[in-house]
Amino acid sequence: MIQEAILSFEKEKLAEVVKESLEKGYDPIEIINAITAALGEVGKRFEKGELFLVHLVTAGEAAKEAVSKFIEPLLKKEGAKREVIGRVVIGTVAGDIHDIGKNIVASMLFAAGFEVIDLGKDVSVEEFVNAVKKYNPDILGLSALLTTTLPVQKDVIEALKKHNLRSKVKVIIGGAPASAEWAKEIGADGYAEDATKAVEVAKKLLGDRN
Repeated sequence: MIQEAILSFEKEKLAEVVKESLEKGYDPIEIINAITAALGEVGKRFEKGELFLVHLVTAGEAAKEAVSKFIEPLLKKEGAKREVIGRVVIGTVAGDIHDIGKNIVASMLFAAGFEVIDLGKDVSVEEFVNAVKKYNPDILGLSALLTTTLPVQKDVIEALKKHNLRSKVKVIIGGAPASAEWAKEIGADGYAEDATKAVEVAKKLLGDRN
């Protein structure tokens, strides 16, 4: 249902499906994971040339609107009840304008008790480095939806090394084209294929650091 709604590229249709799913008692996290998977499919079709940039943007905006309106309030309500367990700086890397996946992860981390500093989308390597200097986070999250922007995750890690910051922060990568193998190759501390896994990995890394 979720994937069908996203692939219709109609905001109203997706909003309706999400609202109905919540009313039927579906877990918000299950809905988020379904949206993430559907957006991953849109990204793959875009890279194959089956869809255009307008489809990518429309699907992302539809998902962003549905999540912010119906799901984020529920997650933040839960998160507000918990003590802060760690600080995360997160952003979508330079050249990538798609931020719904990152937004969902940020909301989930907030709900799980993390303080989240969201740098937004199309974030430069320099901005990530400056944010680590400024906020001294426990974890840095790097999101990339497109294969073409994936190398920027490596660039950020290399820049952290150059500025003697790499040992001070744990780095988690994510996004449709990312993988555990890629994380290992570029020296990241963790990889998360979806928002639920991101919370799990972040908590584990926080435990390792303490």
